[in-house]
Amino acid sequence: MRILGIDPGYGVLGWSVIDKDQKLIDYGTITTGPAACLDERLLEIHNKLAAIIALYKPEFAALEKLFFTRNIKTGIDVAKTMGAIILTLKLHNIGYSEYTPSQVKQAVTGYGRAGKEQMKLVIKSIFRMTEIPQSDDAADALAIALCHSLRQSHEGRA
Repeated sequence: MRILGIDPGYGVLGWSVIDKDQKLIDYGTITTGPAACLDERLLEIHNKLAAIIALYKPEFAALEKLFFTRNIKTGIDVAKTMGAIILTLKLHNIGYSEYTPSQVKQAVTGYGRAGKEQMKLVIKSIFRMTEIPQSDDAADALAIALCHSLRQSHEGRA
C-alpha cells in the first residue's frame, strides 16, 4: 500500500509518499504565493496535489488533524485548506485518516512531546536518508505517513 502523508497549510503544505513497509518514495512541499487570494491558493493546492496523486498513485492518505488555539483567522483558513485537500482525495477515491501531532510524535519516537529535531533525526534514520529534511513541513508529512504505516502494521491492517 502506498501512503500519502500531508501536513496541511495554505502557505506551505508538506507532502510525502511512502510504501507501507516504510520505503520512502518522495516528499516535498507545495507553496502558494501570499499575494494570491485564498481561493486561488486553494485551487493551486488542489491542482498540485492532484498531480502528485496522478504521479505516485497513493492508495490512502494520512493528514495532520487540525487544531488551533490563538489565531482564529489562520485556523479558519487552514480549515478551508483541509476541505480542499479532502475534496481532492475524495475526487481520486482515496480514503484518509487524521492524526494529532502528539499521536504522530508518539508513533514515530515513542514520546508524544518530542521536538522537531528529534523527529527529523528519527525520520532520517528510518527512511535511510543521507540528510535530514530541511523543510519542517515536508518532515512533518513524512512523520504523518510513517505514523499511519506504523499504526496499521501494529493493528494488523493495510
